[in-house]
Amino acid sequence: MSLIHLESAGDPRVSDYTRLTDTSLRRLREPAEGMYIAESSKVLRRAIDAGHIPRSFFLAEKWLPDLQDILDRFPGTPAYVGTPEVLEAITGFHLHRGALAAMQRPAPLELAPLLASSRRIAILEDIVDHTNIGAIFRSAAALGVDAVLVSPRCADPLYRRAIRVSMGTVFQVPWHRLESWPGALTELREAGFVTAALALRDDSLTLQQLGAQRHEKLALVLGTEGDGLSAGTISAVDVSVRIPMQRGVDSLNVAAASAVAFWECRVL
Repeated sequence: MSLIHLESAGDPRVSDYTRLTDTSLRRLREPAEGMYIAESSKVLRRAIDAGHIPRSFFLAEKWLPDLQDILDRFPGTPAYVGTPEVLEAITGFHLHRGALAAMQRPAPLELAPLLASSRRIAILEDIVDHTNIGAIFRSAAALGVDAVLVSPRCADPLYRRAIRVSMGTVFQVPWHRLESWPGALTELREAGFVTAALALRDDSLTLQQLGAQRHEKLALVLGTEGDGLSAGTISAVDVSVRIPMQRGVDSLNVAAASAVAFWECRVL
């Protein structure tokens, strides 16, 4: 393996790992440079199992034995090793989850084949919290959602925090960033999907009612954390649906709501 010991935080070879805590910088830089950061040995293994290719590894020396088999699989890929102090000075935080890897971002999936091969789809409109994105992907993987579509302004599913919260399941659920929203609803209908928006409306079906209809192909649309779905989206979908609440609670966090909806509307 190509083991490189870091002596200074200013080493230009590790620019992929600089300022990882600067969210606004990283969410622009990583897609533009065709890369993402995998954090922790478990997430790294899931990324590689999904066929993703590392461009470099970044870890403390004590984690070398734990990742030796992975490093041996990519003998020509640089593995940067340093003291905890040097690594923290580069990234901006203490590495306590084993290792990082800068990964090549996979090519985007095409929408039409994704729709053709799916029966249950989640659509995320303008969700900006990476923790929510990761939690939704984990629920999607666990509860039988075949694919996730994200709106043009939705947060990046391959951002470090989203990947970590998803426990790497973001690599297991196919996803696609839509170019037009809510215009893409037309394409979903043409592919045979019933589109259902989770929205607090007086005329909404209950989730149980939607689930009982057992649609062959169903797309559940989830809105942003603060305002929910836009009025344009709600008017464009086939039906709106709500989760009945008790004790005066008006709604659930979008990630919690997604898990409830995925379970109720799963393919039996």
